[in-house]
Amino acid sequence: MAFQHIELPSCGISLYESKHKEKDRVREHHHAVHQILYAIEGRGRITIDRSSYEVAQDNAVVIAPYTRHSVISDSRLTLLVLAFDEKSLDSFVQRDIMNKFFKKSRYFTLNPMVSGELRQFLRKILFEQSQRFPLGSYAIKIHLLHFLLVLARFQEAPQHTDTNTLRAERIKHYIETLYYEPLTAKDISSRLGISTRYVNNIFKEQYHMTPMQYLAEVRIQTAKKLLAETDKDIATICFEVGYENLSTFYRVFKKTVNMSPNRYRQLYQPVD
Repeated sequence: MAFQHIELPSCGISLYESKHKEKDRVREHHHAVHQILYAIEGRGRITIDRSSYEVAQDNAVVIAPYTRHSVISDSRLTLLVLAFDEKSLDSFVQRDIMNKFFKKSRYFTLNPMVSGELRQFLRKILFEQSQRFPLGSYAIKIHLLHFLLVLARFQEAPQHTDTNTLRAERIKHYIETLYYEPLTAKDISSRLGISTRYVNNIFKEQYHMTPMQYLAEVRIQTAKKLLAETDKDIATICFEVGYENLSTFYRVFKKTVNMSPNRYRQLYQPVD
């Protein structure tokens, strides 16, 4: 088994392309650093410590240091390889994320929402590498951390066998973690690759409301907590929970809670 040295830049992180023709074989080898292989196109197989896994578009494989692995392409196979030295990460990342979730090699079959998030972080890393901005190395580390967080949360998420139940749970989790972004029903349906009408139907069947109604509920519940527990300005709370203007925030809050944000704060904020 061959040891292959991977030359990393000073930031300790590198993202690069690995292209394979049909029937190509990368012989068994290992590295001293972590690798994450992300399939962009094609099909193949990867063997990790003599266990074989099918690799297709949007599958990911985390390869821990010194793990024996090889790659065989059934067709033209394009991988993005995210290589990094764990020692380049902050100590809390090493302790709470790397040691807990990525100490061993692991294969991931990703759902469309998770793969969509991961693709965006890979694009951001590629952009920072190409531009060479003065603070680019810090940006790359941040994007890598986000990438690892998404994968770690994916490991912790409950798994369902029913397809529609699984989809509804993914939508719910997606809203709960990204409620502060300008989400639309179209955004969610495009992530899942199904129609907006179908998204509404399967979510409503499971949770008795549409995804956009649930988004408003999550935002308002978060706003209520901030109103009662902090002294933040209402404009700041409006911004923090994802509304672009105060008038929309006031309208949705009053419709949901049957009172204005100011009145809610007066009633529920503890008096010193």
